[in-house]
Amino acid sequence: MGASGFLAAVLLIAGIIVLFKTVRMVPQGYEWTVERFGRYIHTMEPGLHFLIPVVYGVGRKINMMEQVLDVPSQDVITKDNAVVKVDGVVFFQVLDAAKAAYEVANLEVATIALVQTNIRTVIGSMDLDESLSNRETINAQLLNVVDQATNPWGIKVTRIEIRDIQPPRDLIDSMARQMKAERERRAVILEAEGHRQSAILRAEGEKQAAILEAEGEKEAAFREAEARERLAEAEAKATGMVSEAIAQGDVQAINYFIAQKYVEAFEKLATAPNQKFVLMPMEASGLIGTIGGVAELAKEALGKQQSATQTRLAPHQGG
Repeated sequence: MGASGFLAAVLLIAGIIVLFKTVRMVPQGYEWTVERFGRYIHTMEPGLHFLIPVVYGVGRKINMMEQVLDVPSQDVITKDNAVVKVDGVVFFQVLDAAKAAYEVANLEVATIALVQTNIRTVIGSMDLDESLSNRETINAQLLNVVDQATNPWGIKVTRIEIRDIQPPRDLIDSMARQMKAERERRAVILEAEGHRQSAILRAEGEKQAAILEAEGEKEAAFREAEARERLAEAEAKATGMVSEAIAQGDVQAINYFIAQKYVEAFEKLATAPNQKFVLMPMEASGLIGTIGGVAELAKEALGKQQSATQTRLAPHQGG
């Protein structure tokens, strides 16, 4: 009874082990390779599968989800012999589980080594300034080269990012001084350009002001000449009328002409700004007599006008 019980227990344990070896459940996001006596047969996708124990077995369990690998920092020499420290990250995804399992011994180590080698190649072909300012170009070149190189391994490299490019400390200080000098140079250039533009605008404004002032003076001179011309015409006309009156024997016209000139001269003398009082070197009676002549001339002109009016009205009254 004891031996039979022990045998039953052994058979039960063996049955449980065979059951676990026969029934296999592949989780989502993974694929398992199946081997028969150590030789690859096929790949099991996520789900429930059954295998014959001893004959068939699980070879490799491959993660089919996108994975991230850190690329360790390394020293890289640029084209202009500057030593920089570079690190980054790699995103990849396994597309063929069998190739990822059997085409390369250690997929992650091989991928990192390939990325590091190509980082040295790409950055080594660039100057320091170019490598610092063209990270997108570096990432694109690395992605193209590494993706083609890892294609036989059954993986797809989706993205490579250079995380940091760190020059030596003395080189960083030198670049900072160069940047400061460049900014100061640009500031001086902008200031000089501002002064130049200001001078141009000021000169242009003065030019326009001079033009407008010249045009104003021209217009004023023209109007002044026109006024003098009209004044001369009026003066000439008045002189002609006086001369005609004198020719007709009207002596009072001479008195009017002399009185007008006398009053104008006296007005200018009296309104001079440098005179505090006016001395009259002539007799006042002369001026009064002249003004009296003007009054006589006005009376005579008024009498003639009244006579002419009466002459026009006489025929109408007689009828």
